[in-house]
Amino acid sequence: MNLILLEPDEIHAEGLAVLAGKRARHVREVLKAGEGEQIRVGVVEGPTGTAVVIAEDGGEIRLQCTLDGGVPPVPRADVLLAMPRPKVMNRLWPVLASLGVGRILISNAWKTERNYFDTHVLGPEHIRAGLIEGLQQARDTRLPQVSVHRQFRKLIEDELDAFGPYAAKLAAHPGAGAFPAETLAALPREGRVLLAVGPEGGWTPFELELLEAHGFEAVSWGPRALRTDTACAVLLGLMHAALAQSSP
Repeated sequence: MNLILLEPDEIHAEGLAVLAGKRARHVREVLKAGEGEQIRVGVVEGPTGTAVVIAEDGGEIRLQCTLDGGVPPVPRADVLLAMPRPKVMNRLWPVLASLGVGRILISNAWKTERNYFDTHVLGPEHIRAGLIEGLQQARDTRLPQVSVHRQFRKLIEDELDAFGPYAAKLAAHPGAGAFPAETLAALPREGRVLLAVGPEGGWTPFELELLEAHGFEAVSWGPRALRTDTACAVLLGLMHAALAQSSP
């Protein structure tokens, strides 16, 4: 953890907070912060700052927090992700949060097994725990919004517009088009981008046609078919690098 995240109701009067469990063990055993020492903290969906360890009481650690670091901006990238195998999705929650996304839309696809949607890794508490883990790694506080869509066509045709507007929509597919770094760099600062990442075998021709008919540009970083978690890391890294150069 590079940032200890607190829930809003964990900050008491005059900036006092109490840590227990995993976070307290991390402060004690990994950060090795004793009384009088300072650590980085933040509030979920709120500001960042620092905290001084003022006491240790059994398994609890008491903090005096100063939240003067401001609230991080919402990342400009959203991801539409064809539901991968549950164990891959389980790994992806912290990865996506640490890479920086504003919204995650989990979708069905032709190559997605229907029973993938019955997994516990789509449970709200499990999702939140994974996202919090990623935010703490990246020193962020903005929790990505997550929605699950079992009908791909309905999502693209009827529901997607409600999540925008998007300055650009990209459909990642092996070998289909170059990555549009210059186009993303030319977007206005407030322009948001939606990246659609399909199953590990890629989107079907019908799915690609449907995406393109609704404003998506087919893009790729090359001919290699990547695992879902690798593709997300590569493509989101390229997107954020390009968006960082956007016009003011």
